[in-house]
Amino acid sequence: MDIGRAIRFCRQQKGLTQPQLAALANLSTSYLSVLETGKGKRDPSLSSLQGIARGLGVPLSVLLFVAAEPSDLDTLSPEMHEKLAAATMKLLTASRDDRQPALV
Repeated sequence: MDIGRAIRFCRQQKGLTQPQLAALANLSTSYLSVLETGKGKRDPSLSSLQGIARGLGVPLSVLLFVAAEPSDLDTLSPEMHEKLAAATMKLLTASRDDRQPALV
């Protein structure tokens, strides 16, 4: 699982800078940068991940799905993987005001 890659990918998809996401997540920009780059091998707390997900406007489960390595998804059928990937991209590209409450 590469949570830093997932955070950076989702942040960029939402058009946010690190300082903007850090403010939304109530974290320091330097800590967010460390998480994204993987320097220092930091494991963020659940509350930090929840804040980041809220700041991104996506469910934490979506952030974790994006962080999954291909080998983590071996148990999913190709059809299920395709459906999850499509739903994930839809959530990531939706505007913050256009959330789908049933998925959040």
